[in-house]
Amino acid sequence: MESNYKKGNMETWNEVAPRYHKRWAEQMCGPMQSTEKLISDLGVRQGDHVLDVACGTGMVTKMLSRAVGRTGRVVGADTSISAIQIAKEWNQNEISNTDFVNADAENFAFVNEFDVVTCQYGLFFFPDAPKALANMRRSLKEYTGRMGIVVHGSNTPFFTAILRAAEEYIPDYHPAGAPRFDRYATKDGLQREVQGAGFTNITVKDYVFVYSPGTFEEYWKEYQRYVPAQVRAKIDALGTDKTRRFKDEILRNTAPYTEDDTGIITFPWQVLVLTAMR
Repeated sequence: MESNYKKGNMETWNEVAPRYHKRWAEQMCGPMQSTEKLISDLGVRQGDHVLDVACGTGMVTKMLSRAVGRTGRVVGADTSISAIQIAKEWNQNEISNTDFVNADAENFAFVNEFDVVTCQYGLFFFPDAPKALANMRRSLKEYTGRMGIVVHGSNTPFFTAILRAAEEYIPDYHPAGAPRFDRYATKDGLQREVQGAGFTNITVKDYVFVYSPGTFEEYWKEYQRYVPAQVRAKIDALGTDKTRRFKDEILRNTAPYTEDDTGIITFPWQVLVLTAMR
């Protein structure tokens, strides 16, 4: 079951990576503001060697490359082939201190190589997150290595406005075997998992950013445009009446965040940034 989930997740990211890059990585808006917090909280400095796990299309990697300078080195690792291709193209004009590799977070084989390991918005995707964390720990230099993890917090109505409705109208909305998106959405839960992997000096900071997808119609259209083909097919299979009710339920969920006079939605977006020592 786990291998089926991994294969499906990789195929999904190969499909959506270009859309994800255009919508989020290039814009540096909303939750992507967490990257600056991550780099600052970790104290990334000139000359550091950094491994960026689940690097996606290379947004975090790019900022790390600038932080470590010519004397440093950054390796971005991800299972998605199309995400890595975009990352390479997007980073080609940066300082020549960056490499990208296709690698599974649970199985890559770096040992005691890096000063810093980062993983932004990736941990909750890993079916065996403890194994991935243990692997990240092995990749760090003994005694001085440090790790930074970023996850979405529990207050993320951008997602939950849709997910709550989707779980009601589309029972198989989540792929079989898929981990819960909110599995590390609390400070205590995230800290326990990282501590269980052997890390020490753990600190978790709570940040809240804001993000506006525009009006509800813009939010709805962007959602439809972004979702992978398999989810799009499930929505289409609802039929006209069920789709209307599904959409109306999402509209009700967004009402608390919508301005009466303009119809513009502004979501709060909670983010947890964890730092730890090997």
